[in-house]
Amino acid sequence: MISFNYETNFELPYEQEFSLWISKVIKTEDCREGEINYIFCDDDYLLDINQKYLGHDTLTDIISFDYSVGKELHGDVYISIERVRDNANDFEVDFKEELRRVMVHGILHYCGYKDKTDDDKLKMRSKENFYIKQIS
Repeated sequence: MISFNYETNFELPYEQEFSLWISKVIKTEDCREGEINYIFCDDDYLLDINQKYLGHDTLTDIISFDYSVGKELHGDVYISIERVRDNANDFEVDFKEELRRVMVHGILHYCGYKDKTDDDKLKMRSKENFYIKQIS
């Protein structure tokens, strides 16, 4: 089950459409859908999590906690709407596209994709682009 939670003044339009999209991504990646929570928040909220749980004192657009068991995906995906807006502006892309990229990015991590090396980043970006086209 995919749920959407709000800790800021933002509400995801068409939650059902996004839920179906994420479910399709999971199935296409040969995984099973468990309990996945998206938490939309602001920079301060996510910075607090970054400091408390990861020991990082930096702003970020997404933090995901993976509780998956094998190929059954479970996790909490925290997304800073402020960072997504700023990144969309910096990368000169539409806010909706950047939001979709971040949302699928978290799920792809749960599916086993990494983004530490240049090669891994290219694979991750390719997958993101593939799935963004599926909902656009």
